[in-house]
Amino acid sequence: MNVQSRPKRVSEPPEPSAPHPAAVPAIAEQEGLGESSEPPDSKSARPKKAPRVLFGLVAAAVAIGSIVWLLGRGKESTDDAQVEGHVVTVSVRTSGQVSKVLVSDNQSVREGDVLVELDLEELKARLGVARADRMAAEASLALAQAQLALTERTSNAGIRQARGGVSQAASGVVSSKAQVEQAQADISTAESRRLLASKELDRVRELFAKGSISQAELDARQAAADQASAGLELARARLESTRAMISGNYGNVEQAQGRLVAAMTAPQQVQSAQAQVQLTQARVEQARAAEHLAELNLSYGVVRAPVSGVISRKNVEVGILVSPDRPVLALVPLDDLWVIANFKEDQIGAMRAGQMASIKIDTFPGHTFAGHVESLSAGTGARFALLPPDNATGNYVKVVQRVPVRIKIDDRAGLALRPGISAAVSVRIN
Repeated sequence: MNVQSRPKRVSEPPEPSAPHPAAVPAIAEQEGLGESSEPPDSKSARPKKAPRVLFGLVAAAVAIGSIVWLLGRGKESTDDAQVEGHVVTVSVRTSGQVSKVLVSDNQSVREGDVLVELDLEELKARLGVARADRMAAEASLALAQAQLALTERTSNAGIRQARGGVSQAASGVVSSKAQVEQAQADISTAESRRLLASKELDRVRELFAKGSISQAELDARQAAADQASAGLELARARLESTRAMISGNYGNVEQAQGRLVAAMTAPQQVQSAQAQVQLTQARVEQARAAEHLAELNLSYGVVRAPVSGVISRKNVEVGILVSPDRPVLALVPLDDLWVIANFKEDQIGAMRAGQMASIKIDTFPGHTFAGHVESLSAGTGARFALLPPDNATGNYVKVVQRVPVRIKIDDRAGLALRPGISAAVSVRIN
């Protein structure tokens, strides 16, 4: 059995009896008070000091609160701020193999300093090919221009020559027709002569049969008749020849007219030559552009600093292949910095550009930088987030939004600031 132990009753000590007056000095000496012990009236004064101390503490708290209120009146402050700056990403503008890397991490460079060099031999070869293509195109252009000039000069002469050929062929037809008529007249004459010679031959034969004339006279008349018949045949042959000549002259006319039609295409030939010149001119321009592009690529083989700053995120080494789609390093200009302060939405109602601001940066806790409001963002930070909130979905919980405010640092006091370091900003809005 568990027996609960009862607490023993502790008897109160008996009240001490008042000491004898002769024993008071001895008691005081034993307690170490000696002659410096308080008089009996000091015990009654202690309770009166407590209200005074409490009143003093309350008054001090009120004074401190008033001072803090007065100092913070007309100001909006936030510690959600950081220093920002430009981060310039440097990439090569043409593909190639890295031959030299002339910088290292955290090195300061000036604008125009050489950072990286690529292998230039291939780029030089491409420039040579482009230059040769340009020279060939220029030669083709010169040839096309010469052909155009020749076509323009010979086109008019060809037309005139073709027209002259048509006229000549037409005159040949006319002449042949006249010759036909003459041949027909010669046939008529030859027939008349043959008829006359035939009649005289018949009379001479009758006379020879009667013995009135000699055999020689008969032979002469026979020869005359034969000659007249041959003349008729000759006239008829000339007629057929003249008629054939007319057909040939008509063919010459057709041929001359065809030459004239061909010569009349001279304007189209000139236009074709002009188009050929324009085409070669376009090829020359294309070749010149390719040559200029090759020159640019050769110049891009030397990568220079676009701005002055400090090298950061260097990820390029000798021998690797680089391309325009992959950055090789970053440059951070430390001479152009500002502060982005994220104020609550209920703090920017009276905030305007140009208002004075004081900046405290955690890197330099003992220094306050002077600045001013440069601009306010057009929206809250959540609105420009990768996944902005959609208050129309789910249960709505109101969250105080923050608006980025750009603060310009007026005086850096020669201190080295870097993007990303924390800051606290107070803006005077009255």
